Amino acid sequence: MAAAAAEAGKLGTGGEAVEVHLPPPSEEDPLRHDKKRLFERRNLSCVFQVATSCSVADALKLLDRMIEATRVVHMDEPELYFAGEDDTGPFSARNELESLNLLFKTMSKLLQNSNNVAKEVLQILKDEIVVRLRSVGNTDDAQMIVETQNHNTEDSLLKWGENHGVKSKLQIACKPPDMIFQGAGRGMLASQSIGVGDIALEIPESLIISEELLCQSEVFLALKDFSNITNETMLLLWSMRERYNLSSKFKTYFETLPANFNTGLSFGIDALATLEGTLLFDEIMQAKQHLRQQYDELFPLLCTNFPEIFKKDVYTWDNFLWACELWYSNSMMIVLSSGKLSTCLVPVAGLLNHSVCRSIPVSPHILNYGRVDEATKSLKFPLSRPCDTGEQCFLSYGKHPGSHLITFYGFLPRGDNPYDVIPLDLDTSADEEDGTAQSVSTSQTTHMVRGTWLSRSGGFPTYGLPQPLLSHLRAVLGCDFDESTPEADIKENDKVVLGTVLSIFNPMLEALHEPDDLDRENASWDVKLALEYKDLQRRILRSIVTSCSSAMENA
Repeated sequence: MAAAAAEAGKLGTGGEAVEVHLPPPSEEDPLRHDKKRLFERRNLSCVFQVATSCSVADALKLLDRMIEATRVVHMDEPELYFAGEDDTGPFSARNELESLNLLFKTMSKLLQNSNNVAKEVLQILKDEIVVRLRSVGNTDDAQMIVETQNHNTEDSLLKWGENHGVKSKLQIACKPPDMIFQGAGRGMLASQSIGVGDIALEIPESLIISEELLCQSEVFLALKDFSNITNETMLLLWSMRERYNLSSKFKTYFETLPANFNTGLSFGIDALATLEGTLLFDEIMQAKQHLRQQYDELFPLLCTNFPEIFKKDVYTWDNFLWACELWYSNSMMIVLSSGKLSTCLVPVAGLLNHSVCRSIPVSPHILNYGRVDEATKSLKFPLSRPCDTGEQCFLSYGKHPGSHLITFYGFLPRGDNPYDVIPLDLDTSADEEDGTAQSVSTSQTTHMVRGTWLSRSGGFPTYGLPQPLLSHLRAVLGCDFDESTPEADIKENDKVVLGTVLSIFNPMLEALHEPDDLDRENASWDVKLALEYKDLQRRILRSIVTSCSSAMENA
C-alpha cells in the first residue's frame, strides 16, 4: 500500500504543516530517565512537523521516526535492558501494538480538527498505521482445526450474557461441526471484521463480580468486622458458596467453569520433583504454602462461628484451592464506575484465549480493557489490531514469564515469550591483588538473561548477550576497553568475560538433565507441563552456553 501511495508524489500545495504532539515519558514512569537518555542519544523528539506538501515517501519516513519515538516511550524494563545500542525496534509485539495504537489515536484526533489539505497527509499516515498494525502478529496459529468437542456450556454462557446486556462481535469458537482452536479448549472468533479501536465485547457493569457485589452478600455481612480478612478473601469465599447456589444470578457462569483448572497450584509430587532446582519450583511451593496457611487460618473457625453460611461440606480445602485458581486465572484488575480499582471476575470475557505479547506472532488483539465506561456503565474491550471474520480474537493477560503463567493460569505459551528471563544475583565488587574488595559501580544494578536467539547481535561486542551484563562483568573483571585498546587485548579480555559467563551457566545447564527412563507420552498433565517448562529453561541456558563457546572459539 505504501509503495502504491508513493507514486502519488506530492500530497498537497503550499507551505502549511501539521504539528503532531506525542506524549513524552511520564513523570511517574520509573524508567523515565533511561528513556530520556535514549531520546537524546538517538536525537528523538515527541513533536513533529508534517508538511502538507511533502511527498508520501517523506511522510512515511517521518512516520518511521514517530514510531521510533513511541517505541521508546512504551519500553518496559526488560526491553530497555536487552535493547542494543543501535537497536531501534521493534522490541516486542506489545510495544509495537501500544506504539502504533498511540499514533492511530493521535492521527484520528487530528483528522477531526484539520482542514482538507492537512487531512490528505494525515489520512495517508493513518492508513499506513493500520497496515502496520495488521502486520503485527499475523500467523497461521490463529487458524482453526476440526476436532470432536462439545461446547454447549460456553454457548449457553454467551446467550446468558446477551440476555443480560452483553454486546459482542465475537462468537464461541466451537460451533457445529465442533471446531476448536489448535492448542486451546475454549476461544472466541470474530463474527464480523473488527477494526482497530472497534469494540469487540462490551460487558455491563452489573455482570462484573466485584467488591460492590460482595457488599450485598451474607458473606460480607458476617465478616465485615474482621479486620484481618480482606475484601479479596471475602470474594473468594463468596465464590465458593455461590458455586453451589442454585438460585444465583451467576448460576450459568459457574456451571461453565471447569471442575479442575489444572494450574501449577494443583501440581502433584511427581511434577514438583521434575521441577526441583528451577525458579518455577520455588514459585509454586511458596504459593502453595501461602494458600494452605491462609486456609488453616480461616477454617474450621468460620464454619464453627457461622455454620449456616460457611458449611463444612462446601468450605473444604479442595474447594478453596479451586476458588483460588478461579480468581488467579480469570480475574482482571478493573477501575469501576465508582473510580475504585478492584479485582473482578468478568463473565464471558473469560472465554477469550490468551496470547502473550511475544517477539513473534501470535500477538493479542486486545491489550487495554481496564476501566468501566462511566457513561454506558459497561466494560469495553477495544481492538488494538484488526481481527478478520472467523479469526480467533486473543486477549493479553499481561507481561508475565512462563513460570507465572504455569503457576496461576496453567499453560505455557507456544513460541517466544520476551519475559522468559533468568534473573542473576551478581557480586558488585572486584577483588584487588592484596585481597581487599573494591566496589564496582555500574548504572545497572539488576541483571538478567534470556534466549540469545532473541538478540539481533550475535557477534562482537555482545555475542547475543545483554550489553548491561557484559559491561558489568568487564568492569568487575578489569576487562574494559576503549578505542585505544589493542585488538589482541580486547579478544583476550573478552575470553575472560565469556569464560566467566560459562562458569555461571554451565552448572545451571548440567543441573537440568532429563532422566533417561522418562516416559513422556504417558506422563500426567502436570508432569508434561513441568517438562515443557524445564525444556524451555534448558533451551535458554543452552543458547547462552553455545553463544559464549562459539565466541571464544572465534576470538
